[in-house]
Amino acid sequence: MGVKIFEKEKQFHLFNSKISYLIGECRDGEIGQIYFGKRINENQIILGYQTLAGRPYCNPAEYDESYTKELACLEYPAFGNGDMRGSAYEIRQANGSRVTNLVYKSHVVYEGKKPIPGLPASYVNTDSEATTLEIRCVDEVAKVEVTLYYTIFEDYSIITRHVSFKNVGNEEVKLTKALSCCIDLPDHEYDLMQFEGAWGRERYPHVRSIEKGIISIESMRGHSSANFNPFVIMKRRNTDEFQGEAIGIHLVYSGNFIAKAEVDNFDKLRFTMGINPNWFVWPLDKGEVFDTPEVIISYTKEGLNDLSQNIHKFMNNNLVRSPYKNKPRPILLNNWEATEMNFDEGKIINIAKKGKEAGIELFVLDDGWFGKRNDDRAGLGDWFANTDKLPDGITGLAKKINDLGMDFGLWIEPEMVNPDSDLYRAHPDWVLAVPDRRRTLGRHQMVLDFSKPEVVDNVYYHLYDIISTANISYIKWDMNRSITECFSQGVAPEYQGMVYHKYILGVYSLYERLIKDFPHILFESCASGGGRFDAGMLYYAPQAWCSDDTDGHERVKIQYGTSYGYPLVSMGSHVSASPNGQTGRVMAINDRANIAYFGTFGYELDLNEVSEEDFEQVKNQVVFMKKYRGLFQYGTLYRLQSPFEKNYASWMVVSEDKKQAIVVMYKGLNTQNTEVEYIKLQGLEPDTVYTINDNEKMYGDFLMERGLGTLGWNEPWYRSGKDFTSRMFILNAE
Repeated sequence: MGVKIFEKEKQFHLFNSKISYLIGECRDGEIGQIYFGKRINENQIILGYQTLAGRPYCNPAEYDESYTKELACLEYPAFGNGDMRGSAYEIRQANGSRVTNLVYKSHVVYEGKKPIPGLPASYVNTDSEATTLEIRCVDEVAKVEVTLYYTIFEDYSIITRHVSFKNVGNEEVKLTKALSCCIDLPDHEYDLMQFEGAWGRERYPHVRSIEKGIISIESMRGHSSANFNPFVIMKRRNTDEFQGEAIGIHLVYSGNFIAKAEVDNFDKLRFTMGINPNWFVWPLDKGEVFDTPEVIISYTKEGLNDLSQNIHKFMNNNLVRSPYKNKPRPILLNNWEATEMNFDEGKIINIAKKGKEAGIELFVLDDGWFGKRNDDRAGLGDWFANTDKLPDGITGLAKKINDLGMDFGLWIEPEMVNPDSDLYRAHPDWVLAVPDRRRTLGRHQMVLDFSKPEVVDNVYYHLYDIISTANISYIKWDMNRSITECFSQGVAPEYQGMVYHKYILGVYSLYERLIKDFPHILFESCASGGGRFDAGMLYYAPQAWCSDDTDGHERVKIQYGTSYGYPLVSMGSHVSASPNGQTGRVMAINDRANIAYFGTFGYELDLNEVSEEDFEQVKNQVVFMKKYRGLFQYGTLYRLQSPFEKNYASWMVVSEDKKQAIVVMYKGLNTQNTEVEYIKLQGLEPDTVYTINDNEKMYGDFLMERGLGTLGWNEPWYRSGKDFTSRMFILNAE
């Protein structure tokens, strides 16, 4: 693992045992892409990697028509100097020109990895596990220095990248585009796999062929959004879960983004990703620096399961920061779907007592505990306990929950405010809004201007007062609307293009301060469910509420799609009431649990209202999850059958030593006289005998080559006459 440098050729080869990433100086001094893929010999020098023109083009050298940027594969291209494809950056200079030309000046290699100031990013646990290459390029006319950062990790098929801009001149320049990466590939025989949806149906995988022209997904909502996730996969057209080449790209960022695949008329593919350049203008005065968010670029030749497993391990080990890193997450009970805002202390204690009786470890108080908050029209932003509901405040309630033998958690929504609130009445200029224009509301609330430090400070001090006086071990941080009218009141016109990015930097800074003050707290992020489920958030909150849709049938699809880019332990997944509050669907409590086990696991209902029979099942489920949650949350995941393709879905987790595995098969609509399918298992030891549900014994190779039938094993579950049922198989090695 490391970086091999060929000084004469000015080529750089980043490599580990799995992958190689080669770049080098082009004829005009720019940095070009040479190779990215499966590991090749680190001593290989590539002499003929620059595409030469067969006819005259626009050429950077006055008397050399053989080299043109229009045909080159470049690492960080500009527009306007001969490359007619989309650019990775744009700099508006004092004279109005946006023409730039970055030329290689120097490089440095070192063990380890530096943090990115103010931004989430992957990190190293020890310097020896990664090597970083910095390449410094300069535009001598614009007087801007651009540093390209690359880090390769020893144990993962992953490269991370980001870019830093510095004004080294005397005149102000303006960044109008600053993407995090460009990946130029020599052919376009790929499909783009994106993860899309909306509230209640987040991160559904959608595949489309990459052809000549442009495919783009983006968010301009002020957050990464439920509509399009800042994670995509480019996969070869024959790639499936178990074989084939694929590249996964995460943007470690939670704000507006763009991901674009562009194929030119010579069949080359350019992929770019980063902060959305719409409404983005970032002035740089003399000596000032701007850092782009990081991208995590993963690679495989072994199929999509392998790609996901690589990402999951990397995120759990080198992105998540928390005392709960690589540790089991507490089983919780949340009161929202049980009470919404209609509660008092007695009702809350009654729900918590029943949870304790079931063996649940953590009680979470959701929205409605503060200000004059009896519905979603008032009180948001007034962070003091409503003593009409909670006579002893949060401090007293937390103690009473602790006295039951449970930990206590709290819901907050710090980025928002109701117009009907003391905070808004005192500071109407603290919301994002355009003077003299109508103000759009979402869920009867407005967005606080987190681009202003004084706003973040105010929220911080109020939350600090609450948290520091109560024994709180968990916080659910919600964000329930997108940004509209993005205008910072009282700020000069030339700085309005900074607001979207400064807003998300303000969110990150508040997270950072609270984590520093209260390092023991487990944060869970939420944005109307999965509206801000991204790698940037996982840096601060190691789990995210996967979706407000808690229906078990819908969660099969939501969690299955999410698993392509995010680990199981990051997914907030709960058992809720039946009929379900969102869909009205009826589903047995064990089937609901069989889906929710594959995540953080908890309950979103009043256990006092379930039948005695179901409550006994809940107690058994809690015991079962405590026994197996390490496997559910950190086992190696294999997706076996997609719910987006058939009436069945199936997946499994396998322990690191391959001695234990859990398989779930899920059936949607009930059918009669259906065909028999066999789900081939994965990740087992071929010559090991596995006991299935303490009954049948089978060798691993048989289970992987023949598989388990979808009609059940020793039980005709397809004859149940019920829709939305599941079966679980527990495998233990002899």
